[in-house]
Amino acid sequence: MIPYLMVQQKFAMAKSLYQEIQKHLIEEEGMKLKPYKCTAGKLTIGVGRNLEDKGISESEALYLLDQDITQCISALEKIFPSFYLFSRGRKVALVSMIFQLGEAGFKKFKATIEAVNRLDFKGAASHARNSLWAKQTPNRALRVISLLENGI
Repeated sequence: MIPYLMVQQKFAMAKSLYQEIQKHLIEEEGMKLKPYKCTAGKLTIGVGRNLEDKGISESEALYLLDQDITQCISALEKIFPSFYLFSRGRKVALVSMIFQLGEAGFKKFKATIEAVNRLDFKGAASHARNSLWAKQTPNRALRVISLLENGI
């Protein structure tokens, strides 16, 4: 059996080595937070992550999604002071909209936003139904608008 102290020392050394490798790779590769073409012409992001050959794992995709959902909810809480009171279905609908449209795009839905802030969800749905968004992605938009209007 390995004594506890030896395990702790190995862990500390491994962590130190990991940090040294991480620092070295960042220095060598650089860190870019937006996709770019590497010297081999491959679409790359972060610290040399070759998106074309390696892509991302499911857990990485879910981590990114979690971050995006958190940002969407934070933006919606600023736009709608009573967001926390909305039904689950309406929260899902609004997060889906802002996720798809981006915050800047979502904020262009002024009449929809005003209606939601008045708790006029039928009016909000009507405004959303008449948008370019609803014409460009009709199936998704109709599902989201139904959630917004009915709350379920």
